[in-house]
Amino acid sequence: MANARNPLPEAQMGPAEKLLDLILSSSAHLWHNRPGIEVAGTWQMKPKKGTPLPRGAKEIRPGLHVTAAERLYTRLLEIYALNHDLFAHFASYALKETDWRDLKVAASALMLVQNRSGQPVKDDDGSVAFVDDDFRRIGEAMLLFYEKKSQRMMTPKAVLRVAELLETDEISKLNRKAGFGDPASKKAPLGRWKRAAQKWLEYREANPQLLEGLVKAGFKETIKAIARKAGYKPKSQRFFEVLGWKQKQAAGGHREVGLSGTIKLEKKDRFDGLSEVEICEAIETQRLSYKEVVGRLPKDVGLTPAIMATLVPSLSDRDLRILTPTLESLGLMADAEIRTRWEKAIAESTDQRALNIAKNVRSQAIKEKLVEAADVATKKAVTEATKDVDVRVMFLIDKSGSMEGAIEQSKDALTKILAGFPMEKVHIATFDTVGTVLIPKAANSAAVKHMLASIKASGGTTHAAAVRALHGAGVRFPDSARLVVIVVGDEAGEAGDQFARVFRDLAYVPAALAMMVSVAGHGARGNTVRSAAAQLKVPFSEVNVASFDDPYQVTRVLKALLDAPVAVGASPQQGWVERVMRTPLLEVKG
Repeated sequence: MANARNPLPEAQMGPAEKLLDLILSSSAHLWHNRPGIEVAGTWQMKPKKGTPLPRGAKEIRPGLHVTAAERLYTRLLEIYALNHDLFAHFASYALKETDWRDLKVAASALMLVQNRSGQPVKDDDGSVAFVDDDFRRIGEAMLLFYEKKSQRMMTPKAVLRVAELLETDEISKLNRKAGFGDPASKKAPLGRWKRAAQKWLEYREANPQLLEGLVKAGFKETIKAIARKAGYKPKSQRFFEVLGWKQKQAAGGHREVGLSGTIKLEKKDRFDGLSEVEICEAIETQRLSYKEVVGRLPKDVGLTPAIMATLVPSLSDRDLRILTPTLESLGLMADAEIRTRWEKAIAESTDQRALNIAKNVRSQAIKEKLVEAADVATKKAVTEATKDVDVRVMFLIDKSGSMEGAIEQSKDALTKILAGFPMEKVHIATFDTVGTVLIPKAANSAAVKHMLASIKASGGTTHAAAVRALHGAGVRFPDSARLVVIVVGDEAGEAGDQFARVFRDLAYVPAALAMMVSVAGHGARGNTVRSAAAQLKVPFSEVNVASFDDPYQVTRVLKALLDAPVAVGASPQQGWVERVMRTPLLEVKG
């Protein structure tokens, strides 16, 4: 089956198509903090001890998954080669408008080493005609971007990972092949990483509260690693004191900073010998964070309810959500003050990771709240993607016989995303040869799951039947609205012109069509929807339903799919790309 994923053959995909395909089809998780296995190039959690590994699997140590990194970086290089300007705006968009951390690392790495770095361009007579764009400054700006309380600036860990990615042999080879480094050099091309990292450290040294805050957040060793790799020379020994970093004289005797006999290292001793009460007092008086405390607790005390309760004020909303099973096991979810703070954190969710956390809690009430957190994240994604235009959405769900074996995966994906839409702006229908309108009892995933539960695969396939069913139910749209039609299925049905004709006949004017591809086993993939999009001359995009297994991918995909109708009458993918191109290029400040 050719071209099961891309709306165009690979050879015909331009930079806009490649970029949108990247967003819709790549989870781009490059770093994993636990051992895993690689199966067919994909990282999976390592099975429990004693469980045999899948055939062809190889074990992966915690850290960078090189196969995924090489795959993502290759795709980014292809897009950069096709359109430098588009990629520069995309890198700026990735930092300012997304929460996709590993993509930010990879995009920043590429911008720091690519070869458009403000070189003078000479005329025929040898004089300087003009100076080329300095896109390496965008890579620098990605590392240096600072905005108080922003969740989108790069963490110390991300700053270090940019260098680690560039130093990886496979990535270094790709950069040299692209002409970004000296092919004869044995050192990996780092571009301007060292300069940017030095500026990053310099700013935090000049603003001690920032440096102290990062140390409290558990980044002490990461900052040391950045300083070593960048060859940073601090301005004063206070830098070393905050990091608890003892210094030694260099062999040449040229070291000056950090060697004074008065240096006061802020050493963090273990809490051995202290009682629970004394540990709680130390947490409060020293304003210690969770990460600072857990590794210092005596084995005979451990993490008690009292210690955890004392640490709660230091936790971020994200930390609170992740630590829900710990809070529950310690009985702290029954504490009214902690419960209120936790519920506030739930309301700030930006991804669907809470669905995975819910699997590790016992209380049904807490499970429901975590599911609610995932719904909140989806609602935010929909709101953000549609803030500039009144978007209405049709979800048309294929329940024909060819969907047997795939319908359950479709239901799971729909359960995760449909709750994000205001009920008055989303319209749902299933189809085989007959269309059936579905209306959830409420705008939450529980109601959506209940609505979809009875759907079974059977019958023929007529996409247009679902559209007629919605029209017959009285669904109409104001002239000012943009209609996005999202079809869930294998796209194997009537001819595209027939599907397109039903929209014209019923006076529906789609601004974009999209596919959530769900194919059973080795089932056939059709082209009904993409052909209809071509007939209607509207943008078409697609994503595999398997992408929704990634809790971070759901909100990303929704934003990309819903951005499509911003430009009416645009060529495929241009609606979303226009939003990317409107993103101002990042600049290095100061």
